[in-house]
Amino acid sequence: MPEERLQKLIARSGQCSRRDAEQLIREGRVTVNGRVAGLGDRADGERDHVKVDGKALRRSEPLRYLLLYKPREVMTTCDDPEERTTVVDLVRPHIRERVYPVGRLDYHSEGLILLTNDGELAERVSHPKHGLVREYLVKIRGDLDDAQLRKLMAGSVVEGRRVRPRSARRQFASRGGTNSWWRVEVTEGRTHEVRELFFRVGHPVQRLRRTAIGPLRDDRLRPGDFRALTEDEVLSLMLDRPLRPPRRPRPPRGGESQRRPAKARPQPSRAGRAAGSPKKRPRSGSRTAS
Repeated sequence: MPEERLQKLIARSGQCSRRDAEQLIREGRVTVNGRVAGLGDRADGERDHVKVDGKALRRSEPLRYLLLYKPREVMTTCDDPEERTTVVDLVRPHIRERVYPVGRLDYHSEGLILLTNDGELAERVSHPKHGLVREYLVKIRGDLDDAQLRKLMAGSVVEGRRVRPRSARRQFASRGGTNSWWRVEVTEGRTHEVRELFFRVGHPVQRLRRTAIGPLRDDRLRPGDFRALTEDEVLSLMLDRPLRPPRRPRPPRGGESQRRPAKARPQPSRAGRAAGSPKKRPRSGSRTAS
């Protein structure tokens, strides 16, 4: 087996994303044949002994891709020192392979989160350089006037970096202006980014729900539900392209049009229901501001 970069080898094992693997290497937590590895080192997964935190690297597992609706007050981590429920806890009873969450969704937020053991796809989704759009439905205290909307769109510094929303549009405002709902798109995906943007224009977030990750959305999922991605959805994430619209059946010749039976859509899973089989990665072949 040819040698490959350590971070890619670790990510392909399903232990973490490529970015996280790079951080493990920087921290000196990865060894190759007993020697502490550095960024840029390469290894042969069949011949070399690669360890992370003293534990041998796992062999590659079948690739899994899951879309989960994270409920509020659930951690977007693999484990939690305070023993709070994590997104992995929600899928672990039904999924044999080790998967991990891609990206961040804070403890008090809800909505869609991707879980996988495919390090290449995880890097594609989570790294800001790829500019994957994430959409949120946000309930705020009060409502934005024109000046506040312009300030929101100008952005703020979050975690030492200036971020700005891609778009923001009001969905609904209550009578009397006590609160309003906004649909917001961002491409950075930093922790508390959307909450910070609204807080700094004087309108704290009361509720936040992620409704889309790039081309992925599923309004049928309820808190705690999850399902396997289709091959087309995985390919759309890898190639950063829209999902193909479903084909409309062509009416039969010379007669009354008839409906063909629709293909079964992937069904969400809850406790006691399976979430689909392992998949191979497909080959690549209102007021508004935006």
